[in-house]
Amino acid sequence: MKYIIFLFLLIFTRVNAQDKLPEVHLPVKGDLHFISPEPIQYVDISNKSIEGNIALPNVLRLRFKDSCFSDAIVTIAGEKFIAQYHLWPVESTESETVEIQPIDTRPLDISGIGLSHSQLKKLAYNIFCGSSKKLGRTKAFGIKAQLNHIYTAGDYIFLDLSYRNKTNLKYDIDEFNFKIDDKKVTKATNVQSVELKPELALFDVPSFSKYYRNIFVLKKMSFPGNKVLNIELNEKQLSGRVITLSISYKDLLQADTIPN
Repeated sequence: MKYIIFLFLLIFTRVNAQDKLPEVHLPVKGDLHFISPEPIQYVDISNKSIEGNIALPNVLRLRFKDSCFSDAIVTIAGEKFIAQYHLWPVESTESETVEIQPIDTRPLDISGIGLSHSQLKKLAYNIFCGSSKKLGRTKAFGIKAQLNHIYTAGDYIFLDLSYRNKTNLKYDIDEFNFKIDDKKVTKATNVQSVELKPELALFDVPSFSKYYRNIFVLKKMSFPGNKVLNIELNEKQLSGRVITLSISYKDLLQADTIPN
């Protein structure tokens, strides 16, 4: 579906080619790098003599692959924008770099994409820099886990979590697991566990000695009152410590909106 929408936008923008596009020089013997504020999702180059590759999620590299040096139009789409540039060959061996500016973009409103990765990270960082509450806590093996705050924005839930290590043994993080589990489990019950994959973790911290705090972003979900959202922190090593913090659906319903 996204591909069809991109094709429609591409045809539409080419039909309106009389609109003046930003002009960029492409060295005949060098590289041109476009730096995008978001991960690049789609690229189209109107001239087959120009080749490109996405060197990094937000970096597009272009160069001439033969001696046919003619102008071209490049279309670049991110998660929430589309931009076009008119490329002109220039006699140079020096590589060029162009940052995609908001003034050169058009917004993309594609249902299902939601907030971009950069938008989620900015909101998560604002939460990290703000004040926190104490909504829930648990402890095991000398580690205290605490839910500081729950926020919502659009179709996303932001969980502010912290852990305090009261032992002298450093905690090497293996992984976090987010699961919707039955609140009470008996031997006669068929346990159904639904695992959730976070859209974002603000920080990638491999270990902590005394204190750890992070913001995790999940897509909005709903579940019945007889289930809970379990957040499981697992330690590396064969005898790794495991700490599970449970969040009720009532707590999620009472989440705050992210402050401006």
